[in-house]
Amino acid sequence: VQLQASGGGLVQAGGSLRLSCAASTRTLNGYRLGWFRQAPGKEREFVAALGWSSWSRGYGTTYYADSLQGRVAISRDGLKNTVYLQMNSLKPEDTAVYYCALQGIGADARRSDDYSYWGQGTQVTVSS
Repeated sequence: VQLQASGGGLVQAGGSLRLSCAASTRTLNGYRLGWFRQAPGKEREFVAALGWSSWSRGYGTTYYADSLQGRVAISRDGLKNTVYLQMNSLKPEDTAVYYCALQGIGADARRSDDYSYWGQGTQVTVSS
């Protein structure tokens, strides 16, 4: 499985970015794609995750970091096996490398160790 993250860049505080994560799997049914971020000198932290299965009638279960809820939104394009992370009202402290990762639907969405596959990361820099 390969994950390709994109969409990072330089943005002013208060701006928005949409990150994309394309998975090279035939289907994402039964899996969850998550976003994590890591700032220089800090540990990797959970941002958001979205999983779906045939039992959910196509509706994905979403998870968000409490500190980011309200400013980020995760969504998917099932036909493209792609998950998006919309980030609004960006702050300088959001500056980090953002990674997408894949896990089975039964794993812990917020725990990075429970993800088996990782993308290469995309840099997000928010200027003040």
